[in-house]
Amino acid sequence: MERTLISAIAHRDHPIAAPITPGNLDRLLRRAALPEGARILDLGCGEGEWSLRALELVPSATADGVDLSSEAVSAARRAAEARGLSDRLTLHELPATEFSSEQPYDLVLCVGSTHAFQGLKGTMDAVARFVRPGGLALIGEGFWERTPAPAVVEAIGAYPDLAGTVAAAESEGWLAVYGHVSTLAEWDEYEWSWTGTLARWAAANPGPDGDQALAVAREHRELWLNGYRKALGFVTLLLQRV
Repeated sequence: MERTLISAIAHRDHPIAAPITPGNLDRLLRRAALPEGARILDLGCGEGEWSLRALELVPSATADGVDLSSEAVSAARRAAEARGLSDRLTLHELPATEFSSEQPYDLVLCVGSTHAFQGLKGTMDAVARFVRPGGLALIGEGFWERTPAPAVVEAIGAYPDLAGTVAAAESEGWLAVYGHVSTLAEWDEYEWSWTGTLARWAAANPGPDGDQALAVAREHRELWLNGYRKALGFVTLLLQRV
């Protein structure tokens, strides 16, 4: 099974695809105070939950969602149809690094997908190409709340602390105007959903694919419970282009 398919299955019961509750997602989007007719771009959109909720909050807005996973794009398309938003959400199945647009956006989202641009700095540089002067970005990124074991860093990757993450996001013409640090409860909900949904799928699909999915779920759970739980944080920053 491709990793993108495993990820799509794991996120089916948590389409926000980040350790954030629906209420806090709404709070972040409302804080953006998008204008009428806003243009929104979601890089690494997954099932499109962030874009879809933004479209519901601003009925005159339109959005582009970009993701390389055909499974995620299909799920986003079904969700848009179910919510009557298909005419306002355009989906693009391709790597985020290959997307281009001649028109700027009022808000660009990249939550939990900074790996597509080789990290936070690359993400901020990429987003700057799309957002209008004075426009906004919502960027979700990990940070270390406490120093983890070296093996955890090797498995997860190197991150700065929260102050370092904010400083990195603000470089090159950005100003942090709001933010949300995910709580432990939000993290636990996300991780239990990710591992549990994948495990249930594995149980319902015996065979090589099910075996692989279950192995991934167990490996992920082990790394979470005995590695980065209470060590890895997640911050979603609202940044303005200045």
